[in-house]
Order: sequence, then structure tokens, then C-alpha cells
Amino acid sequence: MTFTTSPASAADADAVGEIHAESWRAANAPFFAPRFFADALRHRRTKWHDVLASEDKNTVLLAFLDGRPLAFSYFGPSAAHPGSVEIYGFYGHPDGWGSGIASALMTATLDRIRADGFGHVHLWTLRDTPQSRRFYTKSGFTESGTVRTHDYGDGNPLPQVEYELRFPA
Repeated sequence: MTFTTSPASAADADAVGEIHAESWRAANAPFFAPRFFADALRHRRTKWHDVLASEDKNTVLLAFLDGRPLAFSYFGPSAAHPGSVEIYGFYGHPDGWGSGIASALMTATLDRIRADGFGHVHLWTLRDTPQSRRFYTKSGFTESGTVRTHDYGDGNPLPQVEYELRFPA
């Protein structure tokens, strides 16, 4: 198995959308009503055309397993912690779960953040997703102690836990 990563381009929008939708389908279906969830999946499948065509300062890294795109990270400047980076999204297609692609992508993501001169990174994950929480802990993140609720648009706020990582000086 060969893992590679590269910055995503507008040409990768369909692949990123597929990864996002299928990851969401596998991990988040129990949290939402079926009709809302179907709309949320459609949105995640198509929103990446606009995101990847924009000129913002955020980065999308795409990870490949033997040439197939199976995971991505989306990160940029943190609004909550000035001078830090926030990982806005970190998703893996279920076909890649257990392959090591998520760890390879996290390594590449953190290497990029560190190379860009940042000493702190944080992210939010749903409180009731033990698989993602284990992964972030295994990747060196710790819970910050901050919890918030986030409404995904269905009027049903869900609790999220913040994880952070500080790089050694």
C-alpha cells in the first residue's frame, strides 16, 4: 500500500465531495432525521466545487491510497484562537478505514501546519463519536476542556468537544 498526499485543486471537487458524503453517511446517520440527513449528504457532495474554486487562505489536503483519493483535511486560520490553525474538517471514506490513510494524512496535515510556522492547532468533533475521538487522541491531540453545541441546520444542536495540539518549541 502506498499513501500519498497533495493539495486539492478544483479538479478534485467530486472526489472530495464523495469522501465527505460517504464519511458522513457512515459516521453520522444516527444523529439526524432521514430527510435532513439526505439533504446534508447532497450538500456535502456538491459544496466542494465552490470551496476549491475560491481564493481563500484555507487548505485542503487530499490523501490517496494506491492512487485512489480516500481522505481529506480542510484547515486554515482559527477565528477562536488567533495565531493558531483550526482543522475544519478531517474525513476518510469508509473504504479506507483501517488502512492507515487517516494517520498518513494527519501526519502530512500537521507537518504542513508546523512548516507554515504555527505552534498550535485545534479542531472540534462530535462528543458522541468515539472512533474520531480515539483517532485524535492517538494523533497527539488532547481535549481542551471546552464543549460547545453546534446546529447543523436542523434545529437540533449537538455537543462537540474541542481537541488541541501544541507543537514543541
